[in-house]
Amino acid sequence: MVIGLGVVLGLVGPVAGKFDNGVCGALSVAFSGGWPWACFAFLVGLSRTSKAEAALLASFGLAAGVVAYYLFKDAYPARGGVGGGVSSKVLTWGVAAFLFGAPVGVVGNLARTPGLGGLFFRLLVPLIAWFETSQRLRMEAEGQSAVVQGTWAVVRVGAWLVAALLVGHTVWGWWRGRSGRADASARGL
Repeated sequence: MVIGLGVVLGLVGPVAGKFDNGVCGALSVAFSGGWPWACFAFLVGLSRTSKAEAALLASFGLAAGVVAYYLFKDAYPARGGVGGGVSSKVLTWGVAAFLFGAPVGVVGNLARTPGLGGLFFRLLVPLIAWFETSQRLRMEAEGQSAVVQGTWAVVRVGAWLVAALLVGHTVWGWWRGRSGRADASARGL
């Protein structure tokens, strides 16, 4: 199932890019970045109880996504583009996905740790999304369409919101647990 989801991840961006509307354009831009791929590997790890399984499945899922991405782009080149020459890209990015998928999958698995212990791990994907989109806005957005600039800006704000929600949820859980212990000790339990 993870391999199939990796293939879907690899196809979302280039398939959406074939449609000429703002929503599909934004989806294509968002999935051309690295943060959705890191999020995928993280969620695979989060869903597994074994660190080894998290590492292996995240790596294989990402590698399958890379293969699907480049095969689709080769079969259906962009307007005016030509296909061909994907083997080196599949090899380069497939190896990178396989190598980086394992540690990100393990981080996702470690994010299962409740409370403050797992908070740092849970903040990894919003941090990656914010950093990557900040760099893209600074380096690539000039001269790009409003859809590209808007997509990166929305992702950047979304990363901050998700990080704030994760911190708030963790603090709220810590506070509730602390209040519950204080109430129990006041009752003499």
